[in-house]
Amino acid sequence: MQNLSGKVAFVTGGSRGIGAAIAKRLAAEGAQVAITYANAAQKADEVVTGIEANGGRAIALQADNQDEAAISAAIDEAARVFGRLDILVNNAGVFDVAPIADLSLDRFDRTMDINVRGVFVAVKAALFHMSDDGRIITVGSNLAKHVPWPGFSLYSMSKSALIGLTRALARDLGARSITANIIHPGPTNTDMNPADGQMSDAQRGLMAIPRYSQPDDTAGLVAWLAGPEARVVTGAEFTVDSGVNA
Repeated sequence: MQNLSGKVAFVTGGSRGIGAAIAKRLAAEGAQVAITYANAAQKADEVVTGIEANGGRAIALQADNQDEAAISAAIDEAARVFGRLDILVNNAGVFDVAPIADLSLDRFDRTMDINVRGVFVAVKAALFHMSDDGRIITVGSNLAKHVPWPGFSLYSMSKSALIGLTRALARDLGARSITANIIHPGPTNTDMNPADGQMSDAQRGLMAIPRYSQPDDTAGLVAWLAGPEARVVTGAEFTVDSGVNA
């Protein structure tokens, strides 16, 4: 069953990892999908080619989440190409980890611009095109709720800000039946944090189920939140982390 037939989804940071899995899953559910990428044009093209090979329709647009004009232009272009916009997935982000004493204001600005300001900009731009009964789904982090080790002050702060934004959006947009929810992935087997990486055993030691998540685990939840069964789910947080935060 394709629960998203006729829908159009826009996924930031959709060229690899969790973002690519989300784009492919939404396409498999019947949505037409636009993804953004900052630098990985080849990987973005591979995602589009894979979707098209399975009978879907997708486009890739270059837009750094730090660039307000580029984000807005990409959303406008996706709405122009596909004729509408129903689903926004805020996935793009950066992971900057260091003791707070070593963090410069430039690093602060970059993280907050990409992880928080970019989300705010994307939501504003998307709402201009989004139909009633739309969906806004943001990818946060389990580190917004629980910080097991030093060095995460900047990253955790940026992801915590998205919780407040999500709850407020649920109130702002409820009259239009637009939902806003946030998903907090934990250790996920991607290029950034491979399941056989240097810190993977330490991360498994924090889990109730000692198993890394796969990108598809988060993508499946995104697809459900984007679909008709989640029409009254809004302002909610979902943690996908094998019980790290349990």
